[in-house]
Amino acid sequence: MIEEVDQRLKAWVGEVAGDAPVSFTVPDRNNVGQGVSLYLLELGTAPPARSVRRVPLQFSVCYLITVGAETPERAHQLLGELVFSALETPEFEVDLGPVPLQLWTALAIPPQPAFRVRLPVRRERPEPQIRRVHFPLVTQTVPNEVLLGRVVGPGEVPIPGALVELPALKLTTRTDARGCFRFPLVPSRAALGRLEVRAKGEVLRVGAEALSAEEGPLVIRMPLKEG
Repeated sequence: MIEEVDQRLKAWVGEVAGDAPVSFTVPDRNNVGQGVSLYLLELGTAPPARSVRRVPLQFSVCYLITVGAETPERAHQLLGELVFSALETPEFEVDLGPVPLQLWTALAIPPQPAFRVRLPVRRERPEPQIRRVHFPLVTQTVPNEVLLGRVVGPGEVPIPGALVELPALKLTTRTDARGCFRFPLVPSRAALGRLEVRAKGEVLRVGAEALSAEEGPLVIRMPLKEG
């Protein structure tokens, strides 16, 4: 990505300075006729790019631009033309502030006329793939009903307080004084799974087949021991 910015700047210099040599190395004022130096000075942050799609990744690059020519007058002329052209280029952020002396010292070269240009570097991010459904959506409505029943012991005697449970649905209830119980809004009996009844220390399990075989309120007979 940065190499694309290199080529963009090189083409820009060509538009302004014609066939002047372009270098990306450290500038050197003592090299007469060196042309234009585009030295990549630093990387920096950049504000998020505006996009209706996924926001691209972005940072900025800053180039130190210096000019050398066969005469100081020609170098000054070319430097001025580059500055005016950079100021007219919307994508360029131009910094004409003084270059810190510490930078020239770090580069081991004497101070010289220069300016800096900052440009954004972007990398587009692909949109996440959304898998399309190529077949119609089919929904099934599970009918709900009220499950009524009665728990009795020997001689059809009602058993009050018996615990009645539908484990598959995690539903429980207890029988009333007449031995009756009620589960509101449960699936059809074929989908209930088993039913369990606990009374007086006994447990009776009624399978789904037995539940679906009966019509109307269930009558569950507990084989309680006499005592």
